[in-house]
Amino acid sequence: MKKVMLAAVFVVTFLALGGRPASAVENNVVKVGLRYESSAMFSANLENAVGEGYEFGYYGEDRRFNALGRTDETAISMTAAGTIYMDGSGVYSSTVPAGGYRSMGSWHVQLEGYGSYEEAASAAASAGGWPAWIDYAFVVRVGCYGSRGEAEDAGLGGRAVQSSSTGVLVTRTRTTDILFEFDCGGDLALGVLPDGWGREASTWFRGYKYAGGFEYPRSAGGNLKVVNVLDLEDYVKGVVPYEMGGGWPLAALEAQAVCARTFVCGHAKHLKSQGFDVCATQDCQVYCGRGSGTNAPTDTSDLAVDNTAGLCIYYQDELVQDAVYHASDGGATEDGANVWGTETGYLKGKLDPYEAQTSVPNNSYSVTYTAAELSWILDQKGYSVGTVRDAYVSEYTPVGNVSKVTFVGSAGTKTFSGEACRTIFYSSTYKKSVTSMRFDINGGGRGTVMTSSGISLTGGGTLASLDGAEVISGDGERTVLQGTAAAAATASGVTAVTGNVTASAPPASSGPKNNNGTFTVTGTGNGHNVGMSQYGAKAMAELGYEFRSILEFYYTGITIE
Repeated sequence: MKKVMLAAVFVVTFLALGGRPASAVENNVVKVGLRYESSAMFSANLENAVGEGYEFGYYGEDRRFNALGRTDETAISMTAAGTIYMDGSGVYSSTVPAGGYRSMGSWHVQLEGYGSYEEAASAAASAGGWPAWIDYAFVVRVGCYGSRGEAEDAGLGGRAVQSSSTGVLVTRTRTTDILFEFDCGGDLALGVLPDGWGREASTWFRGYKYAGGFEYPRSAGGNLKVVNVLDLEDYVKGVVPYEMGGGWPLAALEAQAVCARTFVCGHAKHLKSQGFDVCATQDCQVYCGRGSGTNAPTDTSDLAVDNTAGLCIYYQDELVQDAVYHASDGGATEDGANVWGTETGYLKGKLDPYEAQTSVPNNSYSVTYTAAELSWILDQKGYSVGTVRDAYVSEYTPVGNVSKVTFVGSAGTKTFSGEACRTIFYSSTYKKSVTSMRFDINGGGRGTVMTSSGISLTGGGTLASLDGAEVISGDGERTVLQGTAAAAATASGVTAVTGNVTASAPPASSGPKNNNGTFTVTGTGNGHNVGMSQYGAKAMAELGYEFRSILEFYYTGITIE
């Protein structure tokens, strides 16, 4: 459910939802990267779930599909052209598999001079080859040979050609029967549009069903990216039940639908570098299409999308670009500026009275680190301070979330601010992490007093007056100081705090501030604490609030239209 802040924005201006400008989605069509970079595929299969057959073609700059040809096959595979090996189970690879296999060489005989796909397909059937669209022209290719000489000796006429490093072959899955070949030097990507035969097509890919079509960009010599190309509302239906439980109250799901729609319209995180708008993971928004079995959109989640169709969040008459959200805030959301360093008018932190009124699983956490573990984690991330002797929250925000964390070591001191306060604790090696911005560190050596203006005294500083000052406890509770004097409890004992008195720093530590050399981080919440709390939205819906009220609580000064 957690989603990170996105920094890069690439906006294509067009008249979109409600006639308002500034959406990153062209013609209400979204491109979702299902596989790319390290997850790109040598061969990718499709199988009709609803419908029969596919059209071959490409998506233009307007994201409309341009058809070139068609097949009635219901299970097809798109594979990086070149020398292809198929093992006994029908799996394609670029290397010789163990055991028995069949191979398809990269050399072919090419016959030219066809004005349409139909002409090329007819000629291919007669010659025992397949139709192809190569460099914007229809041709026929015959045979899969291991060398130019073998192709030239085939006696089929035409000329010997080799599939290039940007080509894509389409085969009948688990066979060497080639149906189509596409290669425009990387300028265009092969597009495949399932045929629903009058119904809304649904297609299996890697265990999930998807609406819309698919695109297969291929860089020179690389594997295939797999991109799902579909209508905006269908995309939102594939996000809502995976970012929020599909059985949750309708109003919460409606709020999530508006957030998901706004997010994809306001961002195109991967468009410039990868050629698609958003990925399908928590790095963007979790997207699983039409799902599989019980792990699928529900009638309620689909209804939430339909009920809010076209609605997005606006701030000062501009489409919101960071409709961010998180699982739970643990008691308070946070200013985007305090987490990511950028002031955003609609991302303002506030105490959340709603979230605690519903059941939030795993909302409290406690994770213990040894001094050696913290020393190693910091060192691995390039922030070595030697042996960690002290670790403490050195500043809280006015709503009680963490603003700064300080590590004191034998070789120096390092303070982290913003989201790094929690991410610095993450370690895949130790399988430990801090899950929110709302926590305290037991075993550290400092106490904290917070003023109403957000100025903290963490072992040093001056309070001109106690008027409006607050004390932040370890569990994030805020208490307003009253009268002319107060006492602040620190790891070193109790210190009197009065107006016009400087709070002096405790003595430098020579070791961890506890007896067993460990630091325990205890907190509540799950996520970055910015924007909408998903469990808070659930609680508000259970209390009878409608989706607009939910969004207007978690995002400051917005309109929904």
